[in-house]
Amino acid sequence: MTESTEAKALWAEIRAEAEAIIAREPMLAEMLHHAVLDCRDLADGLARLISARLANQVVGREPLYQLCMAAYRETEIIEAVCADFRAVCSRDPATSEYSIPFLYLKGAHALEAFRVGHYLYTHGRTDAARYLQSVISDVFAVDIHPAARIGRGIMLDHATGIVIGETAVVGDNVSILQDVTLGGTGKENGDRHPKVGDGVMIGAGAKILGNIKIGTGAKIGAGSVVLSEVAPHTTVAGIPARVVGRPREAMPALNMDQELDTAQPVCTSACGVICKKDV
Repeated sequence: MTESTEAKALWAEIRAEAEAIIAREPMLAEMLHHAVLDCRDLADGLARLISARLANQVVGREPLYQLCMAAYRETEIIEAVCADFRAVCSRDPATSEYSIPFLYLKGAHALEAFRVGHYLYTHGRTDAARYLQSVISDVFAVDIHPAARIGRGIMLDHATGIVIGETAVVGDNVSILQDVTLGGTGKENGDRHPKVGDGVMIGAGAKILGNIKIGTGAKIGAGSVVLSEVAPHTTVAGIPARVVGRPREAMPALNMDQELDTAQPVCTSACGVICKKDV
């Protein structure tokens, strides 16, 4: 595989940041050389880092490294990785450098490890993929079935307690906060998990259950339980979730505004339909 231009550019920035970190904090020099400065490229560095995080007495670092490299050598996957890291830096005010999600943020690590598991699952190595899912859950407290389909430009913010089921689909440029579940109702087989559109923001602790569609640009309020479809560019909140407004922006995931947009004229009746007042 020829390394993509995007991956080369991102890796150059991470390397420069790593050198600056060593100048500020020499204690981290060994780690930074292993994970960044001694690595050939982004795929190599990320594979070293993820395999070190997930290695244990059952499966050691080297075989995990080889699994990671097989996935990250795929252009589509490494470009998704780049989009994920750039998403974190653009949306998280506490993250000003690309080396931060690369080195330290478990949401980013869990997501990029999931991408390895998904690669294995779709290439017939389902046992290895399920093993990886188990270890990711143990290490990062994030449980994503390797068959789930997740787009690019994703931020798993804080990440602890995120659960994404087997038949779930997550579009591009989605932000998911901690303790979110994309689960089934417990009563169905087959295609039973949510389908989340592009640009959706899902607030902390929200539960979205069943094979329901969350439309493009929707916003799910923190702590909500969503049991029915959400229209595009709609804000829902509550238990069970009901329409409370419309997001102020087309893609709420991109600016992470946690407000519920209730200043808009809306109907919050059980019909769940926004009713605009006549002007």
